[in-house]
Amino acid sequence: MFRFTGKEIRDLIISFIVIALGFTILYSNGDYSHVTLIFPIVMIGVGAGFIFHELGHKFVAMHYGYYAEYELWPTGLLIALASSFFGFIFAAPGAVVIYSQGMDEKTNGLISIAGPLVNIALGLIFFLILGSLGNYVYTETGAIVQLICVLGTRINFFLAAFNLLPIPPLDGSKVMSWSVPIWLITFAVAAILVLVFGGFI
Repeated sequence: MFRFTGKEIRDLIISFIVIALGFTILYSNGDYSHVTLIFPIVMIGVGAGFIFHELGHKFVAMHYGYYAEYELWPTGLLIALASSFFGFIFAAPGAVVIYSQGMDEKTNGLISIAGPLVNIALGLIFFLILGSLGNYVYTETGAIVQLICVLGTRINFFLAAFNLLPIPPLDGSKVMSWSVPIWLITFAVAAILVLVFGGFI
């Protein structure tokens, strides 16, 4: 059974809010007069990517019989907020901690790749919704949904590619330790999606 502790839910909510705030500051480009309008849009488009990325790790770990719990990293939250004022964001608010006495590289790789794969799937879902809007985008509500989907597409593909970088403690280093071909294919797909959709929408 997939269970959450009170502390874990608290950590997820705090991380979710801080990351959304960081991206809101980033997208404000120094003009913070519209923060209250941008923040809810970013919460959906960006926050969903963060939450489901971490849940992807948690659920796959628990599927293999491990106890897994998300824990925030206070320093990472501060870095995310501080960096957002300088035109970029280093989003490392925390991680899913897996309690085990030993884990083979394949299982570790499968757990690690789950997060980026969730981001790729979410990015495609946001893009499909965007493509189905049609003339609805010319309404006020439609324009907001369009913006959410654009952000959701771009950010989820970015999160997938970023987390697949083969740099510890990012997911890519663990996937590469398990299988270089699988890492290469997954990273290439994520990177291509970032490049293509970054200029397409």
